[in-house]
Amino acid sequence: MRRPELTAWVIVAIVLSALAIPWFRWGDGTIVAGLPLWLWWHVGWLFLASVVFWLFTRRAWGIGIEPETDVTRAESGGDSP
Repeated sequence: MRRPELTAWVIVAIVLSALAIPWFRWGDGTIVAGLPLWLWWHVGWLFLASVVFWLFTRRAWGIGIEPETDVTRAESGGDSP
């Protein structure tokens, strides 16, 4: 298992989850382009979350879940048994 990569993806997931709700914008009535600023925050967050998920599916799908096979070891530069 690629422990540093797994750790990095867990940290990214935690940060992304923490940014899902704009706690610091509660009670703020600022309007931008006709919509509340907190709604624009969600639009930006959804875009960021979709880009991160796309990267995750391309680079690390199954990490920490699927067992590492000889093929993935060879692709990652590890030695085959």
